[in-house]
Amino acid sequence: MKQSIVGYLKDDKNHWVAKLACGHNQHVRHMPPWVVRPWVITAEGRASMLGHRLDCKKCDLGLPEDVNK
Repeated sequence: MKQSIVGYLKDDKNHWVAKLACGHNQHVRHMPPWVVRPWVITAEGRASMLGHRLDCKKCDLGLPEDVNK
């Protein structure tokens, strides 16, 4: 299910995590060549992706919302 990015946080390993409108979190790493998301690297890039919709597998599975730090 597609859900909009509403914010970001960092996990305990300092990786960026998108907060989704549904209440779930999803890592948004830039790790070429497998995952190419150069927008994650800068504050401007992350801001430009607010509202962008990502596939939320947790919604597909009917999981409860994540607890944000």
